[in-house]
Amino acid sequence: MYKFNILIILFFCLLAAPIGLTAQQGAAFRNDYQYKIKRTTAVVKVDGTIDESVWQDAQKATNFFYITPVAEKQVEERDQTEVMMTYDDRNIYIAAICHGAEPYLVPSLKRDGNSFWGGEVFMVSFDPGNERTTGFGFATNSAGVQYDNQLSGDLGTRSGGGSNGFNTAWNNKWQCETKKYGSYFVVEMAIPFKSLRYGDSKVWGVQFNRGVSSTNSFHAWTPVPLQIFGPDLGYNASLVWDEVPRKTKSNIAVIPYTIASTFKDIEEGTPADNNFDAGLDAKIALTSSLNLDVTINPDFSQVDVDRQVTNLTTVNIRFPEQRIFFVENSDIFSDFGIPPMRPFFSRKMGLRDDGSSIPIGYGARITGNLTKDTRIGLMNLQTKSADTEPGNNYSALAVNHRIFGRSVVKGFFHNRIGHTDGEYDADDYTRNMGLEFDYKSKDGYDRFAVGYSLSTSEGVTDKNGYYHAIAQFGNDNFRFYTNVSGIGKNYSDDMGFIQQLNQYDAVEDVVHQIGYDHLFSTMSYTIYAKNEKINTHTFSIFNVGDWAREGNTNFNYSLTASYRVAFANTSRISTQLRRTYRKLLYPFTFTENPLAARGYTWRSMEVNYQSDVRKVFNYSVGGSIGGFYSGKRKSVNAEFNYRRQPWGNFGVAFEANELTFDENIGNTTLLLIGPKLEFSFNRDLFWTTFLQYNTQRDNFNINSRIQWRFQPLSDIFLVYTDNYAIEQWGPKNRALVLKINYWLNI
Repeated sequence: MYKFNILIILFFCLLAAPIGLTAQQGAAFRNDYQYKIKRTTAVVKVDGTIDESVWQDAQKATNFFYITPVAEKQVEERDQTEVMMTYDDRNIYIAAICHGAEPYLVPSLKRDGNSFWGGEVFMVSFDPGNERTTGFGFATNSAGVQYDNQLSGDLGTRSGGGSNGFNTAWNNKWQCETKKYGSYFVVEMAIPFKSLRYGDSKVWGVQFNRGVSSTNSFHAWTPVPLQIFGPDLGYNASLVWDEVPRKTKSNIAVIPYTIASTFKDIEEGTPADNNFDAGLDAKIALTSSLNLDVTINPDFSQVDVDRQVTNLTTVNIRFPEQRIFFVENSDIFSDFGIPPMRPFFSRKMGLRDDGSSIPIGYGARITGNLTKDTRIGLMNLQTKSADTEPGNNYSALAVNHRIFGRSVVKGFFHNRIGHTDGEYDADDYTRNMGLEFDYKSKDGYDRFAVGYSLSTSEGVTDKNGYYHAIAQFGNDNFRFYTNVSGIGKNYSDDMGFIQQLNQYDAVEDVVHQIGYDHLFSTMSYTIYAKNEKINTHTFSIFNVGDWAREGNTNFNYSLTASYRVAFANTSRISTQLRRTYRKLLYPFTFTENPLAARGYTWRSMEVNYQSDVRKVFNYSVGGSIGGFYSGKRKSVNAEFNYRRQPWGNFGVAFEANELTFDENIGNTTLLLIGPKLEFSFNRDLFWTTFLQYNTQRDNFNINSRIQWRFQPLSDIFLVYTDNYAIEQWGPKNRALVLKINYWLNI
């Protein structure tokens, strides 16, 4: 109870934080950079030629500033960008002249590809509510490849980890084309009003960003500090409309799918399981700023396989959410707590820990803005019973209310209840509820947050609380971030991800739930070099600690010092020195025999190097050496990539860990090898083959996928998957899947 009282006191102290100065700075900033957009009655053809007269009459946004490797300096004329905008009843049109001589780097022709930002790129982002907490980004490169995302106010700073608010799984229909002219290329975009969620504001937030690979630099129309990400919503300019944008008459997207599959379990020797199924997702705009997502009999299988990792921790690894039903406005539900302790994690619903799907009957979500300052999320989802696994009904409510510019007061309520044979089980339920206050300065540097939540279930009346507090401050060179949190052993994570809550006992083969307190802090100092070969030197120190509440036992503590140098040619090198203490609360095994439940202390050193990613052949290599519990660990990792622009990407990732213990525990070498071949025949046809040889999972996996995007966001997938045992070589299972989905706007 004393912790809760401290949080209440801190909550009211934060309300008195000095917000006036940043509010004035934000208002002045929006006044200095304004783009006045005017309606057109002319027909705009999106073809990269910008020969229509409307572009000659439109306001021109230019004189971009560097974001990296320097800031508060205007970009040289040879690499400048000129942006024009107009609109009609259906679309917002953007034209950009991106100066800079060929050749242009195009890492891939795949939409939303991981390597997209390594090439020549242009991006426009909108904050339709002008509230600095949510927005939409649309980007392309010199080859016209599309990249879109949803932005939230949690982008953060570069040294603080940042980019959490960059939701790249969000997709929508829009059009773009590019054309090259030797010393520059032209971008034309048409973004339908139907693709956006907006209210009645005559002033939106807007930002234009540009990436130039030849100089390894990023630019923005407005001056953005070095530590802040370019699309940060706090540094947007003002988009001033000549009249309030009209509401779209109908805004409905229906996305039906059909799937045919055959699965053969070779280990069990059972006959092939042939299936045909169908379902749909739908996105319905209830208002211009409030959206309804509906799913009926969805296919929640992962078409794109999760990339495996070697796990040398005692807890599960968290994989990102990519399923369409959960994507839009996902931050409303998920941005509670701190990264290793999230009360809401959507992958808990419809997917098991191993990635296999749980049958789902239906799901519905309402998300978006109720008012200019209030966002809401409401969700209900029903899973089906499967074999001995009962069904569950999941409900979630989240409300965010903006105050003080970018700060938020928010709360949530979650409910899970068992559901079998059409009946709810009144004794099988968990309910979670919480309240948070998150103060963020207008400039994005400072943040203070507190939160508290409770979990209830049948027979649970104590040790069921979760608290956290966050502090962050600094400037362009110095950054400090810390969080402290704690959770009771009876707190339920049925709809969340609490990393250390469940501890595995390798001897008894059971999982124990514990209560613990957590501390994380990091401090860094960045030197911006004033020579042409080095961009930055960064020195940092961070620590992580966890204390079990039973016996007030420290079971996890590490202190790490690191140094990283980033070169102007995109290569970088880093080194870390770490001291680690781990106390196993229960026996745990990495080899044939378990380690004893006691404390272990060791030291280790790690070095990593990344080559120039702009090169046709690029690579990263690294390794570590030192102790590991009662033994020693040596590790080597490498990744090699070869690019045949723009049609081919070929790579292989390799990781080897040699664990050496005494004779009672044993030794092991863990190998993870992952070749990947990606062919981009054009912007709509791809063939990707991914192989994963993982001795820790005793599995060799082949995943080969052909994707044809026959219409925007409408695809045909043909996926072949094969799994083999490694230790005693032999096939486990294999599957062939044909999936067709179609995105229809009504």
